[in-house]
Amino acid sequence: MTIDFHSTRLSRILAACLSVLIVPGVSVAQENSVGSQLRIVILEGDGAINNIRQRTAREPIVQVEDENRKPVAGAMVLFTLPDSGPGGVFPNGSKTLVTYTDPKGQAKAKGLKPNSIAGSYQIVVNVTSQGMKASAVIGQTNALAAAAAAAGGISAKLIAIIAIAGGAAAAGIVAATSGGGNSPAPPAPVPTATLTAGTPAVGGPN
Repeated sequence: MTIDFHSTRLSRILAACLSVLIVPGVSVAQENSVGSQLRIVILEGDGAINNIRQRTAREPIVQVEDENRKPVAGAMVLFTLPDSGPGGVFPNGSKTLVTYTDPKGQAKAKGLKPNSIAGSYQIVVNVTSQGMKASAVIGQTNALAAAAAAAGGISAKLIAIIAIAGGAAAAGIVAATSGGGNSPAPPAPVPTATLTAGTPAVGGPN
């Protein structure tokens, strides 16, 4: 009886130990699989060139998906701009913007405006939904390229007009030098008289 008692007690202890070892292992595996389910897709804004003269920027748009590439609605999305250097601000001059995904799983960084410093920078995107997390980076550049391009277009038109006018003037000069219809005719040569002495003839009276 003593041996059976100890055997039963030992079996209970082993069963309890196995349950303690197995359950935490399963929960950790579940946490790891859940933590890798979110996926961020950048729809707009990556690689954009913002006009710092006009204070206009391409507002980033991201889409949050699950492991089956289905949209995740209601996920919290945090957009973060650099603290210094090239970058910009969100409404109220903030460097961060918190928003939530719509039924399509999309979120937009509304109100982004570039600052006056030219150069490249990154917008950090952090997403959280039901204990799951994901992050991504959106690269943008502040430049005067757009304003310079607009000014270059006007200059090109002026240059074309000047070139046309200059070509017309050059054509007139060539026509004048080549005896065109409007050029004066050269003076006609003046005829000259020539006197030649003849041989005198002597004859009787008629």
